[in-house]
Amino acid sequence: MINRLLTQTLSVLGITSAIVASSMLQANAQEVQKVSNVNSSTKAADLLVQTTYPQAPTPTQQQTPYQTPTQTQQQTPYQTPTETQQQTPTQAPFVSPGRATRGGSSYIGVGGNLGIAGETTLSEGSFAVISKIGLTNSLSVRPAALIGDNATFLVPITLDFPIETITNTGQTQISASPYVGAGVSVSTADDSNVGFLISGGLDVPVAEQLTANAALNVSFLDDTNVGLLLGVGYNF
Repeated sequence: MINRLLTQTLSVLGITSAIVASSMLQANAQEVQKVSNVNSSTKAADLLVQTTYPQAPTPTQQQTPYQTPTQTQQQTPYQTPTETQQQTPTQAPFVSPGRATRGGSSYIGVGGNLGIAGETTLSEGSFAVISKIGLTNSLSVRPAALIGDNATFLVPITLDFPIETITNTGQTQISASPYVGAGVSVSTADDSNVGFLISGGLDVPVAEQLTANAALNVSFLDDTNVGLLLGVGYNF
């Protein structure tokens, strides 16, 4: 009787154990399937997100923020052109009446004429109005009027040479600028006529505003007339 009861009890326990084990297996299987389904859904969602929205760059892929240029990268500031780079200033016109030449300033003044040979005012003692009008750096026109019994006008165009030192004693320095040229002379005597003129002389700066002048003039009218002109001009 006891054996039969023990057998029936063991049978009931075995059946119960089998049922419990089967239930646990089914539950585990369902749990695994749920986890698999969740993973599949998550992967699908991630794939959709990746396809629709690009991923944000990783820290290594992110662009570095704008950096201020270093001292070696900074552009050098604008620099004023040096003397050799600067353009030369616009030069004065080629002909500029009244300008200074390489022989000195232009001037107007008075003087006297000493006649040497001939029969016109140029060959006689007379009062003189002298002038120098610079045209270019090396050329000038030097109109002069000799006034005596008659008037004679001298209009030479001269080539002016640079000022050179004649004497230098340490205390006194004398400089002069020679010139030579040619032009016309006009006599207003009874037999007025126009002749060829040769002129040459020296300009000597004697003060900041004064220039002394000595000129030898040779005019070819009816005959040859020679005169030595001395004067002082005021620079302008």
